[in-house]
Formats: sequence, structure tokens, C-alpha cells
Amino acid sequence: MPRYIVEHLEPEVYPWCILEYKHASRTVGKENLLITNVKDKRLEEFSQTTEKSVKEIKLERACVLDPEAPEKLTPEKAKEFENFIFGGILGDNPPRARTKEELQLNYPRYNLGEKQMSTDTAIIVTHKIVMGEPLEKMKFKNGITINIAEGEEVQLPYSYLVVDGKPLIAPGLEKMLKEQESF
Repeated sequence: MPRYIVEHLEPEVYPWCILEYKHASRTVGKENLLITNVKDKRLEEFSQTTEKSVKEIKLERACVLDPEAPEKLTPEKAKEFENFIFGGILGDNPPRARTKEELQLNYPRYNLGEKQMSTDTAIIVTHKIVMGEPLEKMKFKNGITINIAEGEEVQLPYSYLVVDGKPLIAPGLEKMLKEQESF
């Protein structure tokens, strides 16, 4: 089974990070999800963790998933790898190409389409590709709006996989946004 490696690049492990990482783990399994560059023991409930950066770990047959990479990951290409590396970064709108900046590794780079995805979406989409489903057969919704109170909403500008007609977002994310005191 392939391993999905998230290089955690935020200054702390925010609640939204935990929700997204846990969501990815439900798809790929605790034993196949490694979160690097973290000291937070809460993540050990649903993933493997290390304080080391992915830059310090010798990996065989690895690639980086980078929205700025020129070539799309295909099921055929995915067969060449056993380690898929992701940047755990809150994306900006418009994107600032931080994966390319932060993960300067000597591995091949592939994209998952032109739109920026949440970390959990990127892992789930990559897993589907690894399992043989081409990106072109998947449906996406670009940007979602979550109503958090009367007259207030939060825009999430990322591309989300559509499952059963609805964007697939981390369970608990909507509730967390509604209960959050400030943005």
C-alpha cells in the first residue's frame, strides 16, 4: 500500500488541520498516513508522525504533489511511486506557489489539476488515482460557501471532490467554522 506523507508547514496544528488529516486517514488508513514536521501527540490517534522534516527522511520511489507542477498525476504514473508527498499548508487565494517554495525536494512533481485543493482532498484524490481512477473521471466543485450565521458566510476557494452530488469536506469542518469566534 502506498504511503501518503504530509509535510506539516503551518506554525501550529490548527483545529482545521486535525479535521483534514483525520479525514484523509479515514480513506488511506492510519498506517499509510505519515505527518512530518510535527510534535503534536493528538495526531498519533489517526496517523504516523515524526518531528523530522520530510527533507530529512530518505524515501524511495517518491513524488511531490504540487499544484504548480507541469504534469498531471495519472494512474500509470502513480504505479511508479510508493510515497506521495503533500504540503500541509493553508492555501492562499490567489495561490502563492508555496508547495514549490517550501518543499524543494529532488523528487518528480505532479499536479492534480489546475485548482488548489485542501490537503485532505489532495490525498483522497491521489489515492483514487493510485487505485486506478483517472483525474478526468472525477467531479469537482471549485469553491464552496458555508453559511455560519444569518448574513455571514465563509468562502473556501479550494477545489473539492464531489461525492454523491455534494462537495466532500472534512467532517466537522462546517461545525467548527460556525462555532469559531473570529477569522
